Amino acid sequence: MESAGKMLPNIQVEEGSIAEKVIVCGSPERAKVIGERFDHAEEIAYSREYRIINGYYKGEKITVASHGVGAPGAAVCFEELIKAGAKKIIRVGTAGSYTEKLPPGSLIIADSAVRADGLTRQLVPEGVPAVADFKMLLKLEESAKKANVTYGLGTIATIDAFYAGPVEIPHMLYKESGALGAEMELAALYVIARLRGVSAVGIFALDGYAFADMNNYNPHKDIVNDAIQAEIDIALDTFINL
Repeated sequence: MESAGKMLPNIQVEEGSIAEKVIVCGSPERAKVIGERFDHAEEIAYSREYRIINGYYKGEKITVASHGVGAPGAAVCFEELIKAGAKKIIRVGTAGSYTEKLPPGSLIIADSAVRADGLTRQLVPEGVPAVADFKMLLKLEESAKKANVTYGLGTIATIDAFYAGPVEIPHMLYKESGALGAEMELAALYVIARLRGVSAVGIFALDGYAFADMNNYNPHKDIVNDAIQAEIDIALDTFINL
């Protein structure tokens, strides 16, 4: 992965310095854990919430990058990763479920995202959908089937608020409209990927219920950790077979 080109201001890597296949996640610590799966892993940048590691997995060049919490900061990361050379992006994240059919420890493969965030409204008109790349979506589901995990395939809601205020977050409306769960960054990834001509898909480990009292939120459970490891395995397998 030869580096060349100008330094990108926020993620602090040079254009041309990363792989075309990139895994993105919210947590810098999770990026490190994924990077430990690589051969010849090299951390090339750690600026703000953006930790970026290059390496090889079963001979395939892959980069992992963390993007932090929320669509605006994540969008900065996605835009600059694309400038740095990303062509195919898989987001491995956590989400809250909307249905007891997908309890904590299950996965959601998101074919689309509800644009309930503020960021994408400043990028594209309201009617523009946030959708996954179809070819990558099919490959990701193939990998999930081989992994023998419980998962749902469908829409996920991307929202900005984590803790509720006096204005109620309309989780039940999204659920009744067919969404399977909620997270905070995917709509930005799907819209930006489509705008910039790259491919993207997202998979999520469910760590609770999105409509529950988030004051009691506790994602640090063995079943959640197992689901996170499963989605990482699925993402890596997808890139090997893509």
